[in-house]
Amino acid sequence: MNPGFRITTLGPPRLFAGLDRTSRLDAAAHRLVHPVPRGLSYRELAALAESVDLRGRGGAAFPFARKLAAVRRSAQRTGRESVVLVNATEGEPASSKDKALLAHAPHLVLNGAVLAMKALGARDLVIGVTDDGLPARSLRLAIAETRLRGRARVVRLPERFITGEGGALVRGVNGETPIPPGQKTRAADGGVDRLPTLLSNAETFAQLAVLAELGTDGYRSAGTPREPGTVLLTVTAPDGGHIVVEAPAGVPLADVLRHCGTDAGQGVIVGGYHGACLTPAQAARVGVSRESMAAAGGALGAGIIVPLPRDTCPLGEIARVAGYLGAESAGQCGPCHLGLPAIARSVAALAAGTAGEEAVAAVRSGSATVRGRGACKHPDGTTRFLLSALRAFGGDVAAHVDNGGCGRPTRRFLPVRGEEAVEEAERSPHRLAIDWSRCAGHGLCRHLLPDLVRLDEFGYPVIGDGAVPARLLRDAVQAAEMCPALALSVRSG
Repeated sequence: MNPGFRITTLGPPRLFAGLDRTSRLDAAAHRLVHPVPRGLSYRELAALAESVDLRGRGGAAFPFARKLAAVRRSAQRTGRESVVLVNATEGEPASSKDKALLAHAPHLVLNGAVLAMKALGARDLVIGVTDDGLPARSLRLAIAETRLRGRARVVRLPERFITGEGGALVRGVNGETPIPPGQKTRAADGGVDRLPTLLSNAETFAQLAVLAELGTDGYRSAGTPREPGTVLLTVTAPDGGHIVVEAPAGVPLADVLRHCGTDAGQGVIVGGYHGACLTPAQAARVGVSRESMAAAGGALGAGIIVPLPRDTCPLGEIARVAGYLGAESAGQCGPCHLGLPAIARSVAALAAGTAGEEAVAAVRSGSATVRGRGACKHPDGTTRFLLSALRAFGGDVAAHVDNGGCGRPTRRFLPVRGEEAVEEAERSPHRLAIDWSRCAGHGLCRHLLPDLVRLDEFGYPVIGDGAVPARLLRDAVQAAEMCPALALSVRSG
């Protein structure tokens, strides 16, 4: 199997048990490693989850027992059946842990989901994915190998960063546009088919299955007292590939990096693109746990670990991510649709060395403006990440402000989904042109086309090579029509 990542363990495996002998645990091989779980009542399952403070592994770390209780209350209050929804969309470009589970140990995810279904008396099981590659095929085969046929279905959704947001996932499964709903909704009250829905991520259900198998004491034999068990981490290797590691919670991050043949480089991104950046010194002290990461100013999130190599420009890499996150907006609220792209432009200008302290100030003020005002948490997570990057790479920020750059190229090391396709789509034969005999320096073009035009110290436009991406062609034509001196034009060829 070659699904684009490799798996390894640091310490005795649990989720990856048995994979030293085979690349995928089919139903028969799974039963040899993991006993058939006995059905647990709601009270038994809730008590078990509470006994180890089982948290969601999709990033928010919400207590699983509380979700379970909310779904049960809602079902009892309305007299309606419930649904179990597994989030395996994995929208973070730097994450592969859920794909690893589906590809190699799909029955573990299904076992955990079935435990929840039986405890709640749930009607159906739905698993959300974003591609039909090997992990999804492995999952469908596992469903066919069980008695779930007819009660379980796999729903494919668009591969976008925001698809994995709970409300967006529910909307997508229900046949609606998979974007956050724009208002606070709970899947427990009305999720799939408007029924009370238990929604959690793929690793969470696999952990639930292991917990039921080992019991409280057995589960607590690994990890820390406050965060027992193991965690799945996706580490980006020096060659850009993904290594999915199962490790005991609390193990030093430095040990994980060493196990994967790498080190902290010039800084480590933890928790993904809604997480934070740590300095090498911070990375040397931190452990792989929610508590330790938070104390260092980071976040464990969905277990994403990306060490940034020393031979790439960190601000150039962060600018690419900022542009990607700005484009991933659902487009339904100003702070996200307008604010994040504006912040991304400031980060890009800082990385390019074309702006100084004003770009840093713009990132900080823009972040303060959008924080807490979005229809979902995308603006908050994005700005938290970008501000942490300015802190972690402070030396490089100073070099770009004072000298116009740090002297290193941007290697495009950080994974940014669809970047090549976007660049191809944005190639255009159209160019902006300025008739200097007419231009009077009104500056309107800068306000209308901030992605393409900047102003020099005298207020006159600077347009570089003038290339107009296809996505901005309409805006460029309108800007030319609105130029007070008719000095701006769009030309072909």
